[in-house]
Amino acid sequence: MSTPTIARSRDGQGRLAAVLLSPTFAVLGVVIAFPIVAAVWDSLHRTTEELDADGLVVEAERFSGLANYTSLIGNDRFQTALWNTTFFTVTTVAIETLLGLAMALLMHRAFRGRAIFRAGVLVPWAIPTAISALLWRWIFSADGVANAVLGREILWTAGGLEAKLAIILADTWKTAPFVALLVLAGLQVIPDEVYEAARVDGAGAWQRLRSVTLPLVMPSLLVAVMFRMMDALRMFDLPQVMIGTRKPSVETLSQLAWDEAMNLRYGPAAATATVLFLYIAVAAFVFVRILGADMLSEAKDDGKAVARGRGGSSPHKQPDMLSEAKDDGKAVARGGKEGKA
Repeated sequence: MSTPTIARSRDGQGRLAAVLLSPTFAVLGVVIAFPIVAAVWDSLHRTTEELDADGLVVEAERFSGLANYTSLIGNDRFQTALWNTTFFTVTTVAIETLLGLAMALLMHRAFRGRAIFRAGVLVPWAIPTAISALLWRWIFSADGVANAVLGREILWTAGGLEAKLAIILADTWKTAPFVALLVLAGLQVIPDEVYEAARVDGAGAWQRLRSVTLPLVMPSLLVAVMFRMMDALRMFDLPQVMIGTRKPSVETLSQLAWDEAMNLRYGPAAATATVLFLYIAVAAFVFVRILGADMLSEAKDDGKAVARGRGGSSPHKQPDMLSEAKDDGKAVARGGKEGKA
């Protein structure tokens, strides 16, 4: 085939791809790009009340530049909401990661009643957040189950440190199964030969967990942590339903933006929402760049290895993976023996 013919064929494929993808881009533009542009536009304006030619008070929208953003710097309520959002994200994601990993390891083991246990673990995640918030508000009420079990009269939903603890417990109960589900998917693709090789060479349970399970399940765990981090940063319905609005001890940035909008302060509400959007975007970018760098480089290496395998005599990569895994298990075992010696 001549060079001009190949060029015309590629141009035709490019136009066809553009036509097929155009509906997707149109939908993304309506549901993603337009709301972001509209929020940024509103954040640069401020609604004021003026007198018209007839002497009547009317609302007018004036361009205010970055005034809505600069006013957030010295706003104690915004700073408290920013701190609460960061605190809930760090604490809940850390607890849910450890608890989800333990739950996944338990669900991965073969024992009688495992199917029932798996179904029971996933029930909290399947319940809508607003419903689970009502459930936990009843548990932490003044005459609820929590005080009955502890034998004390604690006002969990009144605010303060008790309200923070109640939010952390409720969020962990609901979303730890999500982390467990993703980690369990990663555990199920680890070949049994890896554990058999490590076990034959003398690696103990702790060595297999630390040197075999955790490195191989790390990509799934990082994806789960990133999803949970982005979800926790935009936490709204759980503290809103469980504790209520305008509670400084648990108010998040999403609640603050919602409350400003409900009071017709659209400019500050849009500025708060834009700051939260940038916060989530920067956190996700840093997370992928720092913690996900190894995962992405490994994926690229795997892709190159698959490409080489397709170009060579063996079209399948599984034998190479198994042999590498066995070598890793033997290396772990040798390391353990040398450590004991």
